[in-house]
Amino acid sequence: MYRIETTQLTADAAGIARAAELLRVGELVAFPTETVYGLGGDARNGRAVAAIYAAKGRPSFNPLIAHVADAAMARRHVIWTEQADRLAAAFWPGPLTLVLPLRDGHGISELVTAGLDTLAVRVPAHPVARALLTDFDGPVAAPSANPSGRISPTTAAHVLAGLAGRIAAVLDGGPCGVGLESTIVGLSGEPTLLRPGGLAAEEVEVVLGHPLLRQAEGGAISAPGQLLSHYAPRGAVRLEASEARGNEVLLGFGPMECDENLSPAGDLAEAAATLFAALHRLDATGRPIAVAPVPDHGLGVAINDRLRRAAAPRDS
Repeated sequence: MYRIETTQLTADAAGIARAAELLRVGELVAFPTETVYGLGGDARNGRAVAAIYAAKGRPSFNPLIAHVADAAMARRHVIWTEQADRLAAAFWPGPLTLVLPLRDGHGISELVTAGLDTLAVRVPAHPVARALLTDFDGPVAAPSANPSGRISPTTAAHVLAGLAGRIAAVLDGGPCGVGLESTIVGLSGEPTLLRPGGLAAEEVEVVLGHPLLRQAEGGAISAPGQLLSHYAPRGAVRLEASEARGNEVLLGFGPMECDENLSPAGDLAEAAATLFAALHRLDATGRPIAVAPVPDHGLGVAINDRLRRAAAPRDS
């Protein structure tokens, strides 16, 4: 892939306007959300979406999330349901993605949906993302702004480290607050948890009034972030570690001696917000990473999901 100059834009009115202009002409712009930085392209423009896959080195069978300014914009592209209405009212804008059937005349590139008859849609809460989507006035396909399979970016510097020379611009809105990708819930049938994320599944279940179904691991890909090996550092990752071995560096949780600590106080929200940044710092050491146990409830479910995928066997 040929290299281009990547511009770092300030998240002020002029920078946001420039980012929207770039999106309109089919260029790629990384922008902050409350979860992680997304690599945005016009979801209706097949060339722009193809460029997202090329820039990331992402498999084209892995669908993308369409980010929209509000629920009204989502309804232009998907068949809305009463359950979607309840969840959007409770959690949008926020770290929840809904997967719904495509509406006739939706206008979304097939590359976004990876050929599926559903679309993943989300209204992000970050004020810079919302301002950009409002200015652009259209759906923006945006996976995490990093090379495919690697650690997700929570700062503009992380984006530039992985994608400088491959994208037109990064809109710098500072570090992301939630730090984990959105929770994905499928609503094309019985409500199903397709990916745990920055919103605890228990909160979704309270609004729905019943438990979410769980998708069996190893099934067909129906939403972003379901590849077995994903969110991975360059070196090996060992889970459930009480201490580092050999040349390893230790990622801790709770009060313990370690090289990086997700939350010395044992707070899962803090751990979620710091996970990817801590992995980036440890990855920069060039050493294998050992990871202490994290409780598997609430946001811990999503943290452990990312850690298992980071530790999974991979081709490279």
